[in-house]
Amino acid sequence: MEEPNTEWQEPPPPELIKPEEAAQMSEVSTLGNIFFDPGATFDDLRRKPRFVLAMIFMILAFSLFQVAFVEKIGLKKIVTARFDANSRVQQLPADQKAQMIEQQSSTVVKYITYGSTPVVMAIVLFVGGLLYWFGVSAMGGQTSYMRSVSVWTYSSLPPTVVGMVANFIVLFLKPVDEIDLASSQQGLVAANPTMFMDLKSMPALNAVVSWIDLFVIWGLVLAAIGLNRVGKLSTGASWAVVLTISLFFLAIRVAIAALFG
Repeated sequence: MEEPNTEWQEPPPPELIKPEEAAQMSEVSTLGNIFFDPGATFDDLRRKPRFVLAMIFMILAFSLFQVAFVEKIGLKKIVTARFDANSRVQQLPADQKAQMIEQQSSTVVKYITYGSTPVVMAIVLFVGGLLYWFGVSAMGGQTSYMRSVSVWTYSSLPPTVVGMVANFIVLFLKPVDEIDLASSQQGLVAANPTMFMDLKSMPALNAVVSWIDLFVIWGLVLAAIGLNRVGKLSTGASWAVVLTISLFFLAIRVAIAALFG
């Protein structure tokens, strides 16, 4: 009987670990390239996730417009117009309504709003990235949380920046008396069918119709490209994740509109 070979043998070499790819674009370059070559930009974000500059850029654009809008129109006038458009508030006694307007248009509330806006926007970006991360994982893709935040942030950047530029133009060119203050929280530029429809008496339907918006669609297209490139999902799976999450937020918006007007 042949004896087993008990001599020491060199173990097989360990599997080679593929090193992380180096980014080919600077973070500043990604801010411009996302407008003109989103596929290549998302490919680079897969190599190295980045979102800080894009996040700061969006927060600055939105905050600057918010300050310009409030300072030009006046917070009290804005609050009054929105309360007048709310059927629930209209049912309140006049003195109670006046008190609410004074409270909501105080200097303290104004600066709290200015300060809280960047925080809220940052939270939305991080929560959105978390939802994309869950969605990619559920569809069998592979990505990291930071890469998912990068997809959410960069897919939001172009429509946000272009939308804010358009809003700035309208704000400075359009007389104050011609601005619909009741619907101004949705922006001064209507890129959806509500510009041809009067749905003020049907806030829930208005929320649904306003979702069919060129800026919203632009963001969804970019997000689908991002999940396809970063999360290694198929085109169909990428759209399934993007539309599911978008419809989830739409349902929340419709519910709020139905309850509070």
